[in-house]
Amino acid sequence: MGSRFRADFSRCTRIIGVLRVLALVGLVQACSTLKIVYNQAPELAYWYLDGHLDLSGAQSLRLKDELARLQAWHRQSELPIYIATLQQLQQQLPQDLGADAVCAISTDVRSKLMTLSGRAEPAAAALADTLGAAQLAHLERSFAKDNARYREEVLDATPRERRDRRYKRTVSRAQMLYGRLDDAQLAVIGQRIEQSRFDAERAHLETLRRQNDALTTLRELASDQASGQPSTDRSQTAIRGLFERTWNATDPAERSYQVQITQDNCETLAAIHNSTTPAQRSEAVQTLRRYERDFTTLLSAKK
Repeated sequence: MGSRFRADFSRCTRIIGVLRVLALVGLVQACSTLKIVYNQAPELAYWYLDGHLDLSGAQSLRLKDELARLQAWHRQSELPIYIATLQQLQQQLPQDLGADAVCAISTDVRSKLMTLSGRAEPAAAALADTLGAAQLAHLERSFAKDNARYREEVLDATPRERRDRRYKRTVSRAQMLYGRLDDAQLAVIGQRIEQSRFDAERAHLETLRRQNDALTTLRELASDQASGQPSTDRSQTAIRGLFERTWNATDPAERSYQVQITQDNCETLAAIHNSTTPAQRSEAVQTLRRYERDFTTLLSAKK
């Protein structure tokens, strides 16, 4: 699929769980339409995993079936909750928002994603039990390619170039929600980016930790299979632990840093929103209303 597919996947697959105000808008607008992306999510997830693991025919068939089941559950169980959340956001957007209100949305998103993650654990454990040494070596090489790409695109850039990249991305997402921003509003974004405590090198180190954790966990499960000591319970426990460590950094200092970054992001989103005019907020409400209609259509669809 190449670099274009990787970019499309990274933007699109999280649509199942993402309702963060600006992130949602950037994600949905970057993809074709919400309905198309949602219906294609299992296929996108499959191609991503196959690209990283080089799945066999039997593994592919089972994974596709599990992903379809996961989406069917999500459509019926989670979409009604998302619709209610979008309706609530439409009530909030005409007023100013404090950072606490934005963080409450972020916490709600995290809870939804963790619910989805928990639902996927049995299927992930079943797949993990079938992975061989060659596939895990393939995964390690895939991680190395991902890391090299991130280094080239982000880490090798100057601090100024990194800030400019984040500024442009934030402006693009904000304008997708509110419409064109004026100079004063653009200045608000620029100031918030300058004040941000985000550290790309530190974020990359946490990514490396998670990758190494995944490889170690999967190789331990593969060793159990090779020695004739497989255990479904052990596999599910191992995957549950891996997911938990992925959601929550193991290092207290890293957890504290992530709390700080989350707070920074909440304050930035609140500052942008509070700088907007009534007309821009009305535009934002209409955008979320369109997403609500799309979710409602998806809820009633067979596919």
